[in-house]
Amino acid sequence: MKTLVRFVVGVAVFVFIMGGGMVSSAVAQEKAKAAEVKKGMSTRKVLADNDKVTVFEIRQKPGEENKPNSTRTRVIRALSGATILRTYADGKTDTKVWKTGEVEIQVPGPEYSTKNVGKTEFRIYAVVLK
Repeated sequence: MKTLVRFVVGVAVFVFIMGGGMVSSAVAQEKAKAAEVKKGMSTRKVLADNDKVTVFEIRQKPGEENKPNSTRTRVIRALSGATILRTYADGKTDTKVWKTGEVEIQVPGPEYSTKNVGKTEFRIYAVVLK
């Protein structure tokens, strides 16, 4: 009986240790993937979300890019201004200089990505209608 108990405990400890190693390895891989995705990219934090709107705070340091997005109707307020380069899916570009406190209502339009080409961090609040 003691041999059986030792065997079961030994197997349980082995499984526990191996399972913990696999979980920590998976967690480390997820963290590395998240860091890789964020490197050189703007950060987006959801501040509020319901069935009608989503409110984001977006931060984009100089040189950082934002992944392509399709525009939906939204209200944007610049918490800190910057110079932003928009690149559209067809390759066209335009530059927008945002001033701190500026508010803009954007309507649906073509997909574009952004890059902060200025010297200051760009911070905005965006209220996106669903």
